[in-house]
Amino acid sequence: MKKLQGAHLRKPVTPDLLMTPSDQGDVDLDVDFAADRGNWTGKLDFLLSCIGYCVGLGNVWRFPYRAYTNGGGAFLVPYFLMLAICGIPLFFLELSLGQFSSLGPLAVWKISPLFKGAGAAMLLIVGLVAIYYNMIIAYVLFYLFASLTSDLPWEHCGNWWNTELCLEHRGSKDGNGALPLNLTCTVSPSEEYWSRYVLHIQGSQGIGSPGEIRWNLCLCLLLAWVIVFLCILKGVKSSGKVVYFTATFPYLILLMLLVRGVTLPGAWKGIQFYLTPQFHHLLSSKVWIEAALQIFYSLGVGFGGLLTFASYNTFHQNIYRDTFIVTLGNAITSILAGFAIFSVLGYMSQELGVPVDQVAKAGPGLAFVVYPQAMTMLPLSPFWSFLFFFMLLTLGLDSQFAFLETIVTAVTDEFPYYLRPKKVVFSGLICVAMYLMGLILTTDGGMYWLVLLDDYSASFGLLVVVITTCLAVTRVYGIQRFCRDIHMMLGFKPGLYFRACWLFLSPATLLALLVYSIVKYQPSEYGSYRFPPWAELLGILMGLLSCLMIPAGMLVAVLREEGSFWERLQQASRPAMDWGPSLEENRTGMYVATLAGSQSPKPLMVHMRKYGGITSFENTAIEVDREIAEEEESMM
Repeated sequence: MKKLQGAHLRKPVTPDLLMTPSDQGDVDLDVDFAADRGNWTGKLDFLLSCIGYCVGLGNVWRFPYRAYTNGGGAFLVPYFLMLAICGIPLFFLELSLGQFSSLGPLAVWKISPLFKGAGAAMLLIVGLVAIYYNMIIAYVLFYLFASLTSDLPWEHCGNWWNTELCLEHRGSKDGNGALPLNLTCTVSPSEEYWSRYVLHIQGSQGIGSPGEIRWNLCLCLLLAWVIVFLCILKGVKSSGKVVYFTATFPYLILLMLLVRGVTLPGAWKGIQFYLTPQFHHLLSSKVWIEAALQIFYSLGVGFGGLLTFASYNTFHQNIYRDTFIVTLGNAITSILAGFAIFSVLGYMSQELGVPVDQVAKAGPGLAFVVYPQAMTMLPLSPFWSFLFFFMLLTLGLDSQFAFLETIVTAVTDEFPYYLRPKKVVFSGLICVAMYLMGLILTTDGGMYWLVLLDDYSASFGLLVVVITTCLAVTRVYGIQRFCRDIHMMLGFKPGLYFRACWLFLSPATLLALLVYSIVKYQPSEYGSYRFPPWAELLGILMGLLSCLMIPAGMLVAVLREEGSFWERLQQASRPAMDWGPSLEENRTGMYVATLAGSQSPKPLMVHMRKYGGITSFENTAIEVDREIAEEEESMM
């Protein structure tokens, strides 16, 4: 600084505000730059991470479960319709936001600070989902360790957890193929193992009395969080390499299980039930809501994971191509998983002598009841069981990596100078905090809490967040400006299909689903258990909290501005002055005028406004806004 002071005494110096990078030369600016944010080490890292994130437990556990409870093949109609109208366009929109700005779910709202509350709502939703999602991974670890025996513990009755209703259905037929007993009054060993041993749900009287902590589940949950932490230890540089295995290995096992499933006797009954649309189910709004939520859960739209992954891309990564690869690949995987599940359901329905839709109790335990029983019917059943649950583990970890990376990236991007150098410690604290919050899920009544979180954490609140994001980008920021940004990255503007979906079809469809979900509200349940009113109220408040973060963020943004209310509202809705590509070399067109030497460059207009001045750049910015508005009006 003494050198600079001396130089000021010797000759006139252009103020730093008006200096270009060439003017500044090698001057030692008194600025502490944040640690390097990091990037993917290769393009394949991003693609496999997105595939692993989207192709998760939802494809094996949630999709067959939702199809099973919503009329089988009829569920495929709204699923693909929602994929075309909402899934693919919103997937591309979220990737574009992240790649263009290289920012996480909170900092990306420099695009329009008025809607920063939507980013906070994303974090709340993804945080709640991450808590119970890792509990499902803990269940998978429990079964994985239980498979390391010569005889699977859920293969036979006669254990201390079994009841008189337990019957080994495999040997239930006589020589003539007749059923000697009324099997509708019996329970399979795998179902009792899940409910009475793993969950120990008989130790709880309901959600209000969860009972004692199951220490075996508690340790499995701890192990799940340790695995997640170790894999995200170095951010995308470490998780980007892990996915080379975790995103590809499940396909091999899924194919093997599919081949084995379709060769079972009676498998065609389940496949027929899966493929035959029952169109009367389409009259229920619940089916359409479930289809939209399945898109969000499976593609991860609205959770911020896609935005986070794309923020580590290079500026010109072809995310347009990646969008179709991931979304269509995810849909195909869901269908294949459905074949694998329903082929086993068909076999079980023939064994039990009941229709396919009554072959198992509805609930999250479908993959922990049907498939474990199917494993006992195969030669070397412990080996097949271990492979199956190892597949579920790899599927679940990919998605959990994204959830944690979303939270960590969002917060560190907000406070880069403090948290980015200590990202490892911060990630560890997040994992510890979420582990402690998830301990209630390890109790005897933990499944009731898991169902409550599953039903409300990402239901109508997620719809509100996605609608807000879509409208803020296309209506407030402007569809023409957004398409220009994409043109800067990819070299072409999105076509009519994407524009129509972003402007009309996607928000209108989601808004209709939101209204239907409120009008046709159905209380939560788990089997025959009905949740008490206070639990329902808690779940509703859980969903409302994420919605309320949006107006709360608007209030904060308006209060930070100056002038009348209308002036504050206008200023808060405009892009922040440092909005745009993160690297100076990518800032072209209207993003050129920036403060040289800044990690997040700011246009001169920021400083001139602060001191009451006006520059030609401000006039230029006003002209650009006017030009974009005229283009939008001509398009409408």
